[in-house]
Amino acid sequence: MDENGTYHYAGPSAAQPPKKPKKGIKNQAKIILVCVLAAILMLAAGTCFYTVDDKQQAVVTTFGKVTDVTDAGVHFLLPFGIQQVEKVDVNVYQKIELGYSTNNKNSYNVNDSESTMITGDYNIVNVDFFVEYKISDPVQYLYSSNNPELILRNLIQSQVRNVVGSSTVDAVLTDGKENIQMQVRDLVTSILDEYDIGLSLVDVKIQDAEPPTKEVIEAFKAVETAKQKAETVINDAKAYQNAQLPKAQAQADQLIQNAEYLKQKRINEALEQVAMFNAMYAEYVNNPQITRSRMYYEAISEILPDVKLFVNTGTGAGSDVQMLLPLETLIAPVGGND
Repeated sequence: MDENGTYHYAGPSAAQPPKKPKKGIKNQAKIILVCVLAAILMLAAGTCFYTVDDKQQAVVTTFGKVTDVTDAGVHFLLPFGIQQVEKVDVNVYQKIELGYSTNNKNSYNVNDSESTMITGDYNIVNVDFFVEYKISDPVQYLYSSNNPELILRNLIQSQVRNVVGSSTVDAVLTDGKENIQMQVRDLVTSILDEYDIGLSLVDVKIQDAEPPTKEVIEAFKAVETAKQKAETVINDAKAYQNAQLPKAQAQADQLIQNAEYLKQKRINEALEQVAMFNAMYAEYVNNPQITRSRMYYEAISEILPDVKLFVNTGTGAGSDVQMLLPLETLIAPVGGND
């Protein structure tokens, strides 16, 4: 108050000290900071590890560059986006359906734009293919092309039309399916090796092959039935052949043995005759006249076996002996009739 009685506010007294901040506020700030740091550390720790199952491989990139490929297990990873992981199913067979499609309810939907083809002899057929493949190189699969599955599908469809277009309709519908599958598999595999998109072909199978009209289908079914009957007849003939061959072989062996026996017998007889001739010749050399007469009498006996032979040695010159013929009338049988 001044001397006139008026009051004036002079502010706080210079002698009064300023108020200090409360300690509770500082402690709350420290707690909040610690919580934030702990959350950041927990988040970083949670992103420092990743797990790969037994059907996968993981491609690790550091600042966008591929630095590692890891297999199944738990692995360390640099946090805060320094390293990224892309998991790929490498041990799983995947499928491609050409000419048809199936869903979870096993319903069969036909795709004529993919299945209709022209054979080498200018016939139209509908051929459905089932293809199995897997990822062989996860790095090439992820980064060498935008859509490797689409590339593989187009490649298979192109080679299928190429092989079917160089085959006859009979081969496509009946007995040439195995060869067509093998040709498609070899062609696609060689091109995949050249493209190197990280995919490998496992198998190619013809799911179904048939003509586009019912009349032609029935005709080919009749042809197939005839072929099966022909194969049955051929198999029956082969079975009969296999049953008869042992018998014929046994008969042939018996004939050969008999021929060998007769051959040896003839050889032995010839050797015996040669020996007899040599012995007779030796006798002839020693006694030519006697041996000649003996050979003559023996020859007459063999030529005329039923004729009785009488040798007259007393009718020579100066002989007084006379021989009476026939002698049977002079010799009476013992106990015969008069």
